Amino acid sequence: MKSLRFFIIFAFATSLFAFTPSNAPVKLTWEILRDVTFKKKWYAEESIYMLHPTFGPSVQKLKNQQVSITGYILPVDLDANLYVLSAFPFSACFFCGGAGPETVMTLNFKKNSRKFKTDERLTLTGTLMLNADDIYKMNYILDGAEIAE
Repeated sequence: MKSLRFFIIFAFATSLFAFTPSNAPVKLTWEILRDVTFKKKWYAEESIYMLHPTFGPSVQKLKNQQVSITGYILPVDLDANLYVLSAFPFSACFFCGGAGPETVMTLNFKKNSRKFKTDERLTLTGTLMLNADDIYKMNYILDGAEIAE
């Protein structure tokens, strides 16, 4: 009788997982992205010290995963369709000295998207990429970014 009860519970539980979308993006928060530490590192090619990230375990486990995140759009180059997503509006963003590099991410759109306005608040989905070595890119990159529906 116990084995029958176990089987029924097991069958019910696995059927629940069958209806859960396996490709649903993980809801990412800016709080999670704060699991990073920075140390100054010398970059000879630019003759400058810059902050080099070491990503913590909660960020590492999301590397290359489909995620969704909400933030403020910051246009970098409208002609090149280059945008950054920020935890904060432009007036308090990383570029203005009000926050750290963990509060912004590059948006690599899946396809050429529409033009966005500064501080437009959106939820986007894509693949979270971690960048510790290319000083010409942000530490966080949302690859294949699309507006969440």
